[in-house]
Amino acid sequence: MISASLAKLLQARGYSVTIQKFDPYINIDPGTLNPYEHGECFVTEDGAETDLDLGHYERFLNIPTSQANNITTGRIYQNVINKERQGEFLGKTVQVIPHITDEIKRNMRLLGESGNFDIVITELGGTVGDIESLPYIEAVRQFKWEVGSNNALVIHLTLIPFLAAAGELKTKPTQHSVKMLLEYGIQPDILVCRTEHHISQDIRKKIAQFCNVNLNAVIESIDASTIYDVPLLMLKEQLDRTVLSKLKLPLKNEPDLESWKDFLGRLKNPTAEVRIGLVGKYVELPDAYKSITESFIHAGAFNECKVRVECIHSEGITEENVKAKLGKLDGVLVAPGFGARGIEGKITAIKFIRENNIPFFGICLGMQCAVIEFGRNVLGLTHAHSTEMNEDTEHAVISMMEEQKKVTLKGGTMRLGSYPCELKKGSKAYSIYGKSKITERHRHRYEFNNAFLKQYEDAGMIASGINPENNLVEIVELKNHPYFVASQFHPELKSTVANPHPLFVKFVAASLEHSKKKH
Repeated sequence: MISASLAKLLQARGYSVTIQKFDPYINIDPGTLNPYEHGECFVTEDGAETDLDLGHYERFLNIPTSQANNITTGRIYQNVINKERQGEFLGKTVQVIPHITDEIKRNMRLLGESGNFDIVITELGGTVGDIESLPYIEAVRQFKWEVGSNNALVIHLTLIPFLAAAGELKTKPTQHSVKMLLEYGIQPDILVCRTEHHISQDIRKKIAQFCNVNLNAVIESIDASTIYDVPLLMLKEQLDRTVLSKLKLPLKNEPDLESWKDFLGRLKNPTAEVRIGLVGKYVELPDAYKSITESFIHAGAFNECKVRVECIHSEGITEENVKAKLGKLDGVLVAPGFGARGIEGKITAIKFIRENNIPFFGICLGMQCAVIEFGRNVLGLTHAHSTEMNEDTEHAVISMMEEQKKVTLKGGTMRLGSYPCELKKGSKAYSIYGKSKITERHRHRYEFNNAFLKQYEDAGMIASGINPENNLVEIVELKNHPYFVASQFHPELKSTVANPHPLFVKFVAASLEHSKKKH
């Protein structure tokens, strides 16, 4: 959040800024990680499966990221080993220093050398002292020495814990963290101190003195009611001014944050409230659906409406309890996911939603479940299913994409990234977007089986969005339903503070309308 907030302030001053995230785990990317391990996997325009922090960067800055914005230890080692196999090191012994650290530095420079950015913020994951972080810290030390202190600075995010029993803030953890960085050869230029309570001037002086930084370089980052408050808190602390001063860069204009403040005003002063159910299989970990919940915040603010998201585990939904779980909600989103676990609960939920005219929004697997439910309960295709869950199903209404059938590797092999979609004029999807040609981001292997398309459309489930290159069904909607829209793509990946996604905006509006009718 500090990286995204600082970038937002610098952008608001007129600088071109991007952020890259270095993650110290050995996976090539988070694409094969269980959401319980790592939270959601954020997909970029160019199809990179990345850390969820890139979602925050895009939502704050309103500019797309790419593969170059997220690097892992696994990718660094893979690149170095590939170079060794190709003989690029001329028979030398390949070591962490210099070969791994050189590869880290090369990746640090990529975005800056593109010529597209004035400032590149590089965020290092992990904690000072972690074994896996050591090559990155050494690379930072070398990088700063090579480019000079006027061209790079180090910001260290630390914790100032509050001891409730003593009623005081403790600075020792910060002092020890800085001491460890000094042992590695790095003197932080700025300290951003996370805290539950305001830091007094005396504590700031103590931190500055014992951590060897200027007093104005001790920045308070106090707990906030929403992450969208953080840029304004950092502005108040003059973090952007301190950074530009140390880099000897002009302040340019005062940050133009009027639209951001307007968004916050609508977010914090809603005129209505809706309850929306999020039916998924990873609901115990909120970060598994981070982009979805943030998209609801954007859409809620747009509609001047507080969206109260209620997470419902799909494994717990049955014919007997579905009314109790969903009956009082104003709208329901069925979330994306993989595998058979919890599928029948999602299908049961969709049946109840469809029959009771509750606003519905399905994403990826949520769309596929809507197709399966409609096939079973409207078309009479008793065995309607996806070949992901049942390879031998008699009615394979969802099947593996043709180009995926020969794929054996799991990592980075799905249909990933941005693809075009053409919307049918006169459809709900067309009215939502207000245009016929769109592009959206994807992450899937399975698709609607077009052999069943005529049956579905004759019965009232319309394919209102189609990929023009391969006729893949991207959006389905019901004719005779107040709001029943589902997409194969992931609209949550493109929703930002500046541009809330229209599918979320209209879904929240439909849920609000449903709420008013109930009362």
